[in-house]
Amino acid sequence: MHCLVRVSTSVLLCLAPAAAIAQASPSATEVTGAARALVTVPAQNAATLTVTTPAFKNGGDIPFENTQYKGNVFPGLSWTAGPPRTKSYVIIMQDTDGSMHNSNGMPILHWTMGNIPASVTKLDAGMTTPPEGSSYGPNMRGTNQSYLGPHTPPGPKHRYHLQLFALDTQLPAEAFASYASMTAAMKDHVLASG
Repeated sequence: MHCLVRVSTSVLLCLAPAAAIAQASPSATEVTGAARALVTVPAQNAATLTVTTPAFKNGGDIPFENTQYKGNVFPGLSWTAGPPRTKSYVIIMQDTDGSMHNSNGMPILHWTMGNIPASVTKLDAGMTTPPEGSSYGPNMRGTNQSYLGPHTPPGPKHRYHLQLFALDTQLPAEAFASYASMTAAMKDHVLASG
C-alpha cells in the first residue's frame, strides 16, 4: 500500500513495498524529519508555495509507475509562482523515514534539480530531460542524477517529501557536486518554499 499526504507545504508521499499485503504505518516521528530541506533551508518570512502532482490525489495512492518497483516514471509536478524576485527554483525529494550508513543522519536523497527558470511552474509527467537551463543535482547514487522514485524497504511505510524552493539567484555549477554544497549555496536565498 502507498499513499500521499500533504503536510506543511511540501508534497509528502508514503509508499510500502509491492510485496507487502499489510504494512504498519510509519512511526509517529520521522527518523530524519528534522534534517529535511524545508527545515534546514527555510524560506525568508516563512513564505510558502503550493506544490501538486497530477499522478495522485492528496491522501491517495502513489502509482507503482512512479516508483522503482515499476517504471520509475517522474509523476509530474506543478507549483504556484514564486515572489517577483524569483530567479530560479530548486526541487529536493527526500525519504525522512530512513537513513543510509553514509548519510550522517540525513534523509535519504532521492532527487534534486536546480536552476529551473523562474518562468517554469510545471514539469510534465514522464519528464526525462530537465528544462533548458536546469540541472539535475545529486541523489543517493551520485551527482547529475535523474528522478529516482520511492523504493521502500520491508517494514513500516516511509514518507517521501517533494520540496520546492524559489530562489533569488541561480546556483553556481559547483553547488551541484553534493547535497551539502547545494543547500549551502541556497541558504539566505530562499524566497518561498513548499
